[in-house]
Amino acid sequence: MKKSVIAFLMLTSIAGFSQSIEKTFKVEKKYINIPIESNQERQRVKFKVDGEVYTFNDIRIAEDEVDYWTFVDISKFKGKKFGLEFSKSVPGIEKIYQSDKFVGEESLYKEKLRPQVHFTTRRGWNNDPNGMVYYEGEYHLYYQHNPYEINWGNMTWGHAVSKDLVNWEELPLAIEPDDLGTIFSGSAVIDYNNTSGFKKGGINPLVAIYTADMWDEKQQQCIAYSLDNGRTFTKYEGNPVIPAQRRFGSGHERDPKMFWYEPGKHWVLAMHDALNISIYNSKNLKEWEYQSAVDVGFWECPELFELPVDGDENNKKWVMYGVTGIYLIGDFDGKKFTPETEILRYNVGGGMTAAQTYNDEPTGRRLQIGWGHATFPGMPFKQTMTVVQEYSLKTTRNGVRLFIKPIKEIEKLYTKSHKFENEYIGYGINEKLAEIKSPLLHIKVKFEIDNGRVFGIDINGYKIDYKVNTNTLNDIFLPLQNRQLELEVIVDKTLMEVYANGGLIYWFANYNEGDADNFSLSLTQAENGLNQDPKTLVRSLEVHELKSIWNN
Repeated sequence: MKKSVIAFLMLTSIAGFSQSIEKTFKVEKKYINIPIESNQERQRVKFKVDGEVYTFNDIRIAEDEVDYWTFVDISKFKGKKFGLEFSKSVPGIEKIYQSDKFVGEESLYKEKLRPQVHFTTRRGWNNDPNGMVYYEGEYHLYYQHNPYEINWGNMTWGHAVSKDLVNWEELPLAIEPDDLGTIFSGSAVIDYNNTSGFKKGGINPLVAIYTADMWDEKQQQCIAYSLDNGRTFTKYEGNPVIPAQRRFGSGHERDPKMFWYEPGKHWVLAMHDALNISIYNSKNLKEWEYQSAVDVGFWECPELFELPVDGDENNKKWVMYGVTGIYLIGDFDGKKFTPETEILRYNVGGGMTAAQTYNDEPTGRRLQIGWGHATFPGMPFKQTMTVVQEYSLKTTRNGVRLFIKPIKEIEKLYTKSHKFENEYIGYGINEKLAEIKSPLLHIKVKFEIDNGRVFGIDINGYKIDYKVNTNTLNDIFLPLQNRQLELEVIVDKTLMEVYANGGLIYWFANYNEGDADNFSLSLTQAENGLNQDPKTLVRSLEVHELKSIWNN
């Protein structure tokens, strides 16, 4: 490493008798690699360009052992002086270096536990999807991200794009912490009518709204805009556009979801506000007027959208939901949401939260991605996203309900398919299933009850079982339909997404206890003491092996 490139500056504050260490680089390469030690205390690190602080993060710089490496993409600062100012001295500072590769790049997406069908960030932590919008051939996925640790913190908007909703490309960080706080969840729109005035050179602005979290003191709503297809953002000089209100006596004011309301020719914003969802309107994305609140009794990450019932465009209902997939169906006039149902729920397992749907989806579908709660022991990344899912409203015997299913585009990943019809669960079908060794699968199955009492699927040790005597699927009450149960499962190594009875219920699971080197698949059937020959018919079964979404 050239001494002319790297300099150490000891900065002493005479007033406070405190010391800080700054390490600077003349930017000649793409990345700065940073060693992380999980047991170290976090220290405040200021990021500088040509001596000016542009963001900050709390990082566990290694002292004794390096558990994993993270990186900073500094390519946009080429030729400038990039600096890291540390609040305390630790030996790991000397190990920080500049390179055209980040540590582990050669094995990226090939790591043993790396999901191959679900999006995961290259390094660090992710949680809520944010800013989901379609523009000029790209689906944008921003997300809550800690680039410098596999635990929550340093909330920043990470960024990935896809042209087909299946294969993803991770891009550099989009929005980073500033003096107003860290960057919590929010949403994004394309301002086609230039209501904001941000449009330049004929380029429609991509406008993001997010919560600036001031270290638990207050939460305020801010906007930023991009004129380069969402790659970089300029923060609005008039931020915050919605200052902290504490309208309901709580500091929990966050997760703004905004969209264009065509009948009223204005923007709508739904925001988590204590145990309420507050509705705001705006003509220009800069000035927001409070309109109403819904006492929903559920938490965080609100969504508000309209769907046809049973595909009938002349009969539409609005859906409002919160972080765990609890929802209401009702009516919305652009200013006020009126519930027409009690609180309902489709997401029953708790493994997926904070889902958000796409604005401006070109086919007219209501598509969403959720945060899939998952750990990957020994990996330098943590948490994942669900596959892209499609919503619909359908009439059931109990009224109109929200249904969810994986998007049809997943079929692009099919490599080999296995199909079975009208076979009873037993040795014959299981011997054939035992030949399937791929841990990446899309399974579709329809069971029909003869006189069996317990049946299901064993996916590498993870069991999905139905008990006829209690009408429960993994202890979740789910009545059979004409003596039949339909399941659809996405399998990705240690991840499972389960859709039952057409997507009336859903859950996401992370199962790390299976044998990663000897994948197994079988159908299960418990012995039934009341019958000599308990039977469950597999009316149809499709098992599609999948290819990786990476490097395609």
